[in-house]
Amino acid sequence: MDYAFIDKEMKEKLREFYGGSRKLTVLTGAGLSADSGIPTFRDVEGFWTVGSINYTPEEMATYRTYRAKPLEVWKWYLYRKGICLKASPNRGHHAIRQLEEIFGDRFRLISQNVDGLHLVAGNSLERTYFVHGTLERCRCGEECSGELFPFPDFALEKGEELTEAEIEKLKCPKCSAFTRPHVLWFDEFYDEKYYRRDSALQTAKETGLLLIVGTSGATTLPQLVVQNTIAGNGIVIDINKKTNYFSTLVEGSSDGFTLRGSSSDILPEFVACFGELAATV
Repeated sequence: MDYAFIDKEMKEKLREFYGGSRKLTVLTGAGLSADSGIPTFRDVEGFWTVGSINYTPEEMATYRTYRAKPLEVWKWYLYRKGICLKASPNRGHHAIRQLEEIFGDRFRLISQNVDGLHLVAGNSLERTYFVHGTLERCRCGEECSGELFPFPDFALEKGEELTEAEIEKLKCPKCSAFTRPHVLWFDEFYDEKYYRRDSALQTAKETGLLLIVGTSGATTLPQLVVQNTIAGNGIVIDINKKTNYFSTLVEGSSDGFTLRGSSSDILPEFVACFGELAATV
């Protein structure tokens, strides 16, 4: 089979990896879901107006703002949830699910995406680490129990106000304080309990092939995953439309590759390549 993105050198590296026992890990970010119509929310789509003041995503997505304006923060996330509910997994999501089917327990998915599309596509929760949380869950804003609850069963359009009945649905069923979206905010830190920090770092040590998909490396835990995989002599392939922070790391590695284009076009080639290799065993 002729490939548009996988060349002879890379295919040989993939063959060597396939015959081993180390893990295939996929690290995903917002660029993967762009093909599903979900904006990154770090651009103009994420700006939010409260009265006459415009808030940036970096200002809205903080514990500090939540404490000061919990309902405004909830309205922003309920708007985001509405966009996610209208989206469907794209070819890239489905290819990642197929890679899990091929590799079984040799597969791990570390995702920064909160949109839930990986699980809709069929990836297993057991092998998926949502290191920035998920809009499928919420928890008590006062951390009364640490328990995760289902995300509220409604969404909002931009400019739409909460009803009294909807406000009640935003309260913790244990203590009646306001809940919060189960996401990592800009003024918070990664941990294992909520965001699988230790699991992600352990996975990096066991990774023989890392596919970086649609993420530029703006946050620390994904940076460490990539750095630790390279330090462990794993193959690292950066799949992004544009040059980014990870590009420099990958290009400086003897087993690093960069592929420029849409993950919806590139990832199915890896499924096909490993399918070919499986057929020869």
